[in-house]
Amino acid sequence: MYPRPIPDEKPALRGLYTGFVGLILILWLLPLFAVMLTASKTADEIMAGKYWSWPEHFNLIENFQSVFQQTNMWGYFINSLIITLPSVLLVLVFSTLTGYVLARYNFRGNGLLFSLFVGGNFLPAQIMMIPVRDLMVSVGLYDTYFALIIFHVAFQTGFATLFMRNFIAALPDELFQAARAEGASPWQTMRHVVIPLMRPALAALAILIFTFVWNDYFWAIVLTQSDVVKPVTAGLNNLRGEWTSAWNIVAAATLFVAIPPVLMFFLMQKHFIAGLTMGAVKG
Repeated sequence: MYPRPIPDEKPALRGLYTGFVGLILILWLLPLFAVMLTASKTADEIMAGKYWSWPEHFNLIENFQSVFQQTNMWGYFINSLIITLPSVLLVLVFSTLTGYVLARYNFRGNGLLFSLFVGGNFLPAQIMMIPVRDLMVSVGLYDTYFALIIFHVAFQTGFATLFMRNFIAALPDELFQAARAEGASPWQTMRHVVIPLMRPALAALAILIFTFVWNDYFWAIVLTQSDVVKPVTAGLNNLRGEWTSAWNIVAAATLFVAIPPVLMFFLMQKHFIAGLTMGAVKG
């Protein structure tokens, strides 16, 4: 005789929770829906005040064409790629090296050094604005790609080191003891033992850092001035000033800017989830 299933004693609470989650989801997606709706309309509909009505004619393709033909968004897009891709690569390299050393080697000052990496994440960006800008001006890097790349690498490496150090510290000691028994050097151990096991973590970290750098607006306007090096976030601000009445063009450009991080997440979704959950359950 099969045991009876235990009835749900709190259906009202479960229904309340489901309704609350649904409400939060709607509020979260509402701005995105508004942008997509605006990007699909004509300028005449926007000027007529038809903000939330369904588009009379879907004008999304034409609005995207206007973004490329009438604005400099493609140049801003290329600038963001030039800034973001090297920043992500350098952060991954530096954080893997520092995380490996901090996790596997006990030396004097290890805790202090790790605290410095962690503590840097709590500094408000506004406090560093003037010193960082003056530093870039004094070394001749202001309004260049290198200014943003150097700052993003320096600022994101602290968080990435915390991320990588904790993952590497969770790896079994037997792996490192076996590598030493085989005569592997520290570099060979990291290359052949640590990095293959950390690929999901590296993928997750790459998505996070890519999103942080790509969506940065504050430092984009602090460390750049000319359109030659401005990334897409600062370019969108310029677009808003130039096309104040053409909100359909601005909305289409916003969707275009959001494509790379969204595409990267869906392409690496499996690795991203595996990287975030790695080490959550101990066997």
